[in-house]
Amino acid sequence: MKPCKLLFTTIVVLFCICLGNSKTASAQQTNSRLVQFSGIVMAADSLTPVMYANIWDKNLRRGTVSNAQGFFSFVAYKGDTVLFSAVGYQKAKLVIPPNLDDSFYTVIQFLKTDTVLLPTAIIYPWPTPQEFKQAFLSLNIPDDDITRAHKNLDRERIQQLSLAMKMDGSENFDYQMRQYSQNLYSMGQTPHMRIFDVFAWAEFFKALKRGDFKNKYKGYDKDN
Repeated sequence: MKPCKLLFTTIVVLFCICLGNSKTASAQQTNSRLVQFSGIVMAADSLTPVMYANIWDKNLRRGTVSNAQGFFSFVAYKGDTVLFSAVGYQKAKLVIPPNLDDSFYTVIQFLKTDTVLLPTAIIYPWPTPQEFKQAFLSLNIPDDDITRAHKNLDRERIQQLSLAMKMDGSENFDYQMRQYSQNLYSMGQTPHMRIFDVFAWAEFFKALKRGDFKNKYKGYDKDN
């Protein structure tokens, strides 16, 4: 019985040693495939960091997110496929070299700007169709071009506007220069009185016949 027990014990010990060696070799092989994958995600057109970009390991089905400076770092395997994505940028793909000698791999990944064309949105001021119908029925349709032209060219309306309209800069300047020239004309002597000016009386009677003073006072009463 003793030789059988000794043989059985020897077989069990050898099996455990072989199993341990295989696990150690497998662990060493697995550790040799691990790589510290890190880098920076940047925009291709402006070279600015892309913050909070998604970095996804397609083989391990896990990943990370870049920080505010665009930096990221996580453990992956050699030969894994990594996907990069961010809002407003086109997706990118990178494969970690399978024959990498080092246990770390650093990259600078550039993302191109993605232009998204949104459909046209028309905003209406009416929240419901019933309110739109009511507003449409009570709509005051403006006159046509000919009717507006007749209103704008109405003689009485133009005269009222001209009486209420103030002088612009050029007219004020011309009036000031006339007053200045008139003062220079009588400088050093007694200013002449327009009451004895025959031409001024003639202009006064013409204006009286035209009714300029009546229209002027009529517009003044309306303003008051």
